[in-house]
Amino acid sequence: MIELPIYNKQGKKVDTLAIDEAQLGDEVRPALLKQAYVMFHANRRQGSARTKSRGMVDGSTRKLYRQKGTGRARAGSRRTLLRKGGGVAFAKKKTKAEFRLDMPKKMRRLANRNALLAKLVDNEVKCVDDLGQGAPKTSEFREMLDALGVDRTCLVALGPSHRNTALSARNIDDVDTIRVEQLNAFELLNHRYLVVDKASLAAFLDGSAWPKAAGKEAA
Repeated sequence: MIELPIYNKQGKKVDTLAIDEAQLGDEVRPALLKQAYVMFHANRRQGSARTKSRGMVDGSTRKLYRQKGTGRARAGSRRTLLRKGGGVAFAKKKTKAEFRLDMPKKMRRLANRNALLAKLVDNEVKCVDDLGQGAPKTSEFREMLDALGVDRTCLVALGPSHRNTALSARNIDDVDTIRVEQLNAFELLNHRYLVVDKASLAAFLDGSAWPKAAGKEAA
């Protein structure tokens, strides 16, 4: 059983939250996390990268200067692949490159929870009693992060009522926000710290963070 400390916005410990490792996969599973990370990363690729061959580049085909007598290396047209702005030797011409990968649903769910376990084991989860703000104020949010000891990249998991908090966090470098029901292994592993409030974390752990109709799919 993991006893996660709960802090207030001033960085003082006010409570604890007991988390059962069995809910998160019992132990950190590096192979599973690697597979999930590669899948999420691959599925973000658009597959629309294209390049032009020398015949597809705009420009004259005139020889730049005469072959002999200049003391310089031989040169053809400006569209040659040796020159800046010229074509490439083997142009990418596919209409659509597909990089998508897939994982079984149960493996995806377990990887998302196991990534949270990895953060808990490394003491990189900062749980706050309440992340709500009366009005958007970046300086107030920045002060809270400093009080919590957040000094590296940070992912802030927010509930549906935390719009002002999202507006406060969006202008801070190395801080990204995400809805708590959208927490996944890729985002968790891409940031050093996770900042979440007690209610949102409890909702994620018991599955109530998702709508009833789509809860099983989103977990």
